[in-house]
Amino acid sequence: MKFAVKAWSNGKARAGILQLGSCPHNIETPALLLTTRKGLPVYIPPDHLPSLPSPDSNLLHFSPLHFLEGISLKAISNIGGLHPLLGLHDHIMVAVPRDSIISIPDHDSTNRIGASFETPCGRMLIKPADYMEMISSMRPNLWATLADEVPAWASEKRNKASVERTLKWLDECITSNSTDGAVLGSVVGGSRVEQRRSCAQEVARRNVEGFWIGGFGLGESMEERNPLLNAVMDSLPEEKPRLISGLGLPEEVLQGVAAGVDLFDSTYIYHLTLGGFALTFPLESIEKQVTKHQPNSNSGCDGTKINLKCFTCQNHTKAYINHLLNVHEMLAHILLEMHNTHHFLGFFRSIRAIHEGKFEQFRQKFIGSRHEQLFSAALSV
Repeated sequence: MKFAVKAWSNGKARAGILQLGSCPHNIETPALLLTTRKGLPVYIPPDHLPSLPSPDSNLLHFSPLHFLEGISLKAISNIGGLHPLLGLHDHIMVAVPRDSIISIPDHDSTNRIGASFETPCGRMLIKPADYMEMISSMRPNLWATLADEVPAWASEKRNKASVERTLKWLDECITSNSTDGAVLGSVVGGSRVEQRRSCAQEVARRNVEGFWIGGFGLGESMEERNPLLNAVMDSLPEEKPRLISGLGLPEEVLQGVAAGVDLFDSTYIYHLTLGGFALTFPLESIEKQVTKHQPNSNSGCDGTKINLKCFTCQNHTKAYINHLLNVHEMLAHILLEMHNTHHFLGFFRSIRAIHEGKFEQFRQKFIGSRHEQLFSAALSV
């Protein structure tokens, strides 16, 4: 793996280039990892993946815990890992234990032996050795080490224990690593600035190719998040990539970029698609847009997304998707996820205006536009 920062904007926000052997194209950052279930997007069939923007859509996040049921680790290993199993040789597979849809951290049941997760198979305690067996079998391009994530309300004592366990498991994962994939050292610390800083400093001393920042999106507010992000980023070397989980909303992504995050694992597209929403916020230029509502339009339409289950649209494509949703056809979610993926990847392309030194200007205009749209929607209800 090779990573290089190519441009900076407003101090910490940065744009870079990520190179990995299996991907024939460079990946520009900040970039989005597409949410998958067992390595494939939830609704988009494999034969439709080429229709997505490339190489922006070549980053796929998965949790090894997805494979606790179904095909065995031995079978996956014999096939040669996930790339040949899924037929996605040009895609970048990124493994992170946590998945806020299927494999959810369970901090109450985690102990010094391993991390606990709520999964479709029930509550599972994953030891570092178990986790490394998964990684060795699946052979991802990038993988984050096992971590003990805690929510924002965890006590000081629990926070300290999570950092100690995460560092211990990090060393165990590195020692037993037998893969060619790049290792992302996990950084935790909950809502405690000092624990965040201490963990980041310790992880930075290890032999890792990059960093995965965990423990966000677990109860902290956006105001509380800024000092935590700064404590981590200020302690990490600039020449290595940073991946974060738990920041999904566009405003949260912009907050992460402003702090210096390069890669984002987000379930935002999945939740929008599941709810029957289509992204519509402007991309190329942030302009004041006031969505016109019909008198009896659904209150779920706020100018940044449209509730296609209830909103009647003059455009044939919208009407067709509305029909598909009403009759519960899976094709509706396929088309919606394709649209939302295109749109959110376009949002990330717009963010990369960092190259022109205009990130903060873009951020302020975008947030201002969103606030105006929400306010206008509230007045029209």
